[in-house]
Amino acid sequence: MSQSFDIAVIGATGTVGETIVQILEERDFPVANLHLLASVDSAGHSVSFRGKNVRVREVDEFDFSKARLAFFAAGPSVSLSFASRAVAAGCSVIDLSGALPSSQAPHVVAEVNGESVAPGAGPHLVSSPSASATALAMVLAPLRNVLDIVRVNVTACLAVSTQGREGVAELARQTTELLNVRPLETRFFDRQMAFNLLAQVGTADEAGHVPLERRLVTELRELLAQPSLKVSASCIQVPVFFGDSFSISLQTVAPVDLLAVNDALESAEGLELVEAGDYPTPVGDAVGQDVVYVGRVRAGIDDPEQLNLWVTSDNVRKGAALNAVQVGELLIKGYV
Repeated sequence: MSQSFDIAVIGATGTVGETIVQILEERDFPVANLHLLASVDSAGHSVSFRGKNVRVREVDEFDFSKARLAFFAAGPSVSLSFASRAVAAGCSVIDLSGALPSSQAPHVVAEVNGESVAPGAGPHLVSSPSASATALAMVLAPLRNVLDIVRVNVTACLAVSTQGREGVAELARQTTELLNVRPLETRFFDRQMAFNLLAQVGTADEAGHVPLERRLVTELRELLAQPSLKVSASCIQVPVFFGDSFSISLQTVAPVDLLAVNDALESAEGLELVEAGDYPTPVGDAVGQDVVYVGRVRAGIDDPEQLNLWVTSDNVRKGAALNAVQVGELLIKGYV
């Protein structure tokens, strides 16, 4: 494409924001001018792009009419404050925060419902789902043709990078303290994270569910276009820096045809099916990769209408940054 576009990345100094910039360069996204924006605390930093250091500026002072497309990779409060302002200025927005209602900003995973992005004159406002919903939707979408799924049970083992740089730094610090036999002081997490598992990610509501679990259920139903699908989700925090993993159990109407399941997974775009007898891991397989890995595909021990799978994906790269850029590529087909 000969035309290029002025692009803004909000949250440019965060793990996802920096990865978006990296992927824009890797995929030769048609960027004319790149505007990197962040909070006042991060303004003044520089991020490398196409051999140059681009200075990060304050988002509060930016004129969004200077950009045709903006990636919002900061927190919910930033999206709530500035996304509508960007659209009003004629700038299309891809939001990664989960703060905007789907009626306002529909959720899109390029390989699952990318056709829902209508090319044409903008500005557009769309959401890139949580990394968990992105990975799960990519696995479940191709199975809809071979299975009648009535229930999804998922245990999401989430890396500390789900919590941003603070989570990564805290795990590193705790690990260093314990390996050096020093007393452990908990800071970011409310208890020991290193060499441990935490049964919830975030603060639970009165019903015992954390926001990430509710977000996962809502987004997965929307992405699969199955609003009545029964979904049970448990998110746990694991001592892994990058790469989410999921233990998934599907309940189906009829006995599972494993051959058809494996064929569907193997031919699906963006998936890598690991051969029987082996299984993928975040560190050994998923981190730094652009695909979602699936393994341990098996029927239930005593229930032929059950399918069990193990899934792992780079939550920062594939689950967040890459999908957002892919959605951006869909938008620019219609010149935003």
